Amino acid sequence: MKNKAASVSYARKRSSDPVSAIRVKAAAGNPRRGWLTAGTLTIPVALGRGGILANKREGDGGTPRGSFRPRQLWWRGDRHRRPKTFLPVRAIRDTDAWCEDPTDRHYNQAIRRGPGEGGDRLKRQDHLYDFIIEIDHNTRPRIAGRGSAVFLHLARDNFGPTAGCVSMTRAAMLQLLRRLGPKTKIIIG
Repeated sequence: MKNKAASVSYARKRSSDPVSAIRVKAAAGNPRRGWLTAGTLTIPVALGRGGILANKREGDGGTPRGSFRPRQLWWRGDRHRRPKTFLPVRAIRDTDAWCEDPTDRHYNQAIRRGPGEGGDRLKRQDHLYDFIIEIDHNTRPRIAGRGSAVFLHLARDNFGPTAGCVSMTRAAMLQLLRRLGPKTKIIIG
């Protein structure tokens, strides 16, 4: 009896562990749409306007092909409760932005900006960045012009293409977050 209880406990733990990998593939006939698969979960996603590209460049609208890891979740604590996830979580502040300037030494990094200063603001009026999964695209090493601010985030109402990110509905994001951990591979392409 004791061994049976131990195996049930072990099975429960395993089913609550993060998935080892998720896969993102373009949909047949539409390179701006795709499917994300995480274990038994399959969800529709919007991709970059340039589709999935092996040779990602700043401003090309492509979603980078490759294998990445999630770094952390950025979330709008003023709009949503903290979601369940295995990822490190950081609330988005008014000053949080992302450097997209290839000539800046902080290129493809989180930065702080005051009113009127440049940078891709993480606290937006729309809901696209209410949940942002930061991935390690172009981080080690960071190469100027190879793409910045590639995230998994919320989709537009019309599920339109992104500037290079992978986007999904809020419900899908919350389901995905429960399955992601820092060691989960994100395989795009």
